This record gives sequence, structure tokens and C-alpha cells, in this order.
Amino acid sequence: MDSATAEWTESQDAAGGQRRRPGRVFAGFAAGLLFTVVSVVVGCRAADSDGITPVPQLLAFLPWLLAPAGVGLAFALLARWRVGMVWGVLVLGTVAWFIEPYGKVGEPDGKSVAELRVLTSNVQFGRGTNSLVTAVRRERPDIVFVEECEHRCSGTLKDTFGGSHGGYPYRAAVEGSGSNGSVIMSRFPLKGAAGVRGTMGMPGAVADVNGHAVRLQLAHPMPPLPGQLGAWRRELGRLRDYAATSDGSTIVAGDFNASQDHAAFRHILDAGLHDGARLAGSPRTPSWPARTAPVIGSQIDHVLVSPDFSASKASFLDISGTDHRALLITLSLHQLR
Repeated sequence: MDSATAEWTESQDAAGGQRRRPGRVFAGFAAGLLFTVVSVVVGCRAADSDGITPVPQLLAFLPWLLAPAGVGLAFALLARWRVGMVWGVLVLGTVAWFIEPYGKVGEPDGKSVAELRVLTSNVQFGRGTNSLVTAVRRERPDIVFVEECEHRCSGTLKDTFGGSHGGYPYRAAVEGSGSNGSVIMSRFPLKGAAGVRGTMGMPGAVADVNGHAVRLQLAHPMPPLPGQLGAWRRELGRLRDYAATSDGSTIVAGDFNASQDHAAFRHILDAGLHDGARLAGSPRTPSWPARTAPVIGSQIDHVLVSPDFSASKASFLDISGTDHRALLITLSLHQLR
């Protein structure tokens, strides 16, 4: 009787193991799939490459890859897959390593000779124009960069802020429809300058900031959509060339359609510019998409400055009608020794 009971128990244990096995197989497969996707993206980040679709799109959300990596590790534990557990820990550690802000920054040594506030806003085909007007009136920045400012947007800004009584008598613009138009408005006198060539308008100018010449360049390269990666890389490359040839005080601001996790954007920083949001203590604060920011998103709107600038404050403003939050940076221009 006892031997029969023992035999029946052993058979039930074996059957239970067989029933559990498919679940473990699924958990192991799911873990491997998640780790593979994250590893490819992180591998491109480590290799200083933006890869091919969908890697550039996923790189914009690299910090959030901690979530699938964590789920994969849970699946590996469920499957009792030791190799997967080690793989998961390595993937999580690598993602966490790359979350750190990129590049070195430092405070200028010279005394401050001018202070200015710079705002950049993508108004999404002009839809956020009215909300931007309200924000500009409230915040009173000194220089405003506006992307996707089509004809009606450009006209509204000119009528509202242009002339001696509007507060922004100086402007540089590329007029265009849809996403092609862009405008720079300034309290400081502007001189014309060739802008960086791009599919969408990217005007340039030179501002006289209390007697100091400051080069201004609006940034709005093509987004990294499937089939458009070549244009995206080329136009970010032209912005990098602009930064590399800058021999004085420089501000490059706008919607870069790239984050610090994109190699093409890091190359612009490597050319000698600093990210104003990071200088002000707000790295990786999401600016897009506005619907989910600041909880989930990517910082693709930037104010980049030459090393003779410091930044004391960065504010991300909600602008209705657009999928971007505006970025307002308080800068100080220093006299370098």
C-alpha cells in the first residue's frame, strides 16, 4: 500500500513538472526576446552609432528601456534561466550607466558681462501660436526661437511683437508653410547671417548683446522617421559643422529631433557646445511628446551654448496646441580670460 502511494505521488510530481515546463519555456523565450531588443539598442549606444530603424526611434527613449529589461529579468527568474539572469543584470546595468548625462561641462572663469533669457518652442504647424504668445508675454524672454511657424504664425508674431512697441523689433525668419517656417525674435539688434541648410527652415543671425556679438542658429532638422534617416543624419551633421566652425559666442536652439542618446546629437556637443538644460541642472527632462511629459518622454528640444555661457535656470513650459513643451533657459555670458 505504501509503495503504491509513493509511486502515485512520484507520477503526479512528474506530471506537474511537465505542466510547469511550457510556462517556463514561454518565460525564457519572452526574457530572451526582451533582452535581445534592449541589447541591440544599448549596443548601438555603446558603439556610438544610431543604427537603422527602429534603433534611432528607440534610442530617444533609452532611459525607459529599464522597464522591458526589468520585465525580462523577472521572466528569467520565473524560468529559472541562469544565463538569462546574468544577461538581464548586465543589460540593466548598461542602461543605467548610459542614463548619466553625456559629456563634460564647466563654469566659465571670466566675469559675467550680460544676462539673457532664451526660449525655444515648436508650435506644431502653427497650432500652438496663441499659447506661445501668452507665454512670451508672461515670461518676457530676450530671444525666442520658434519652429514650425508657418505663414499665419509668422504674421501673428510679427503683428503682436514686431515694431518698436511690440518688444521684439528684430527678427530673422524663413517663411514657409506647414513645418517649413521658422522665426527668431530678439530684443537685441540682429544682423543677417546665413542659416544652416535643411529641409525645414533654419534661420541664422548675429545678435548684439550689450556690445558682444553672439551667433544665433535655429535648429530644426528632419525627424528620424523610417526612410528619412539619411536626411536626419545629414542635417544634424550640418549643425555639427556649424558648431565646429564657431569661433565666438554661440547659441543653437530649437527642436533637434534628437536626444543625448543619439550619436548624431552627441557629435554636436563634441564639437564644443554645452547643453543649457544640463548646465541649469535639468538634464533629460522630457520636452516631447507633451501629452505624456514630464512622466514619459524625451528631451529633444535644446538650447546649446558655447563654453563662455553659464546657465542658472531651465523651465519647461506647457504650450497648448502643440506636441512639444517650450524650453526657457536663463543664461549668463562671460568674458573669457
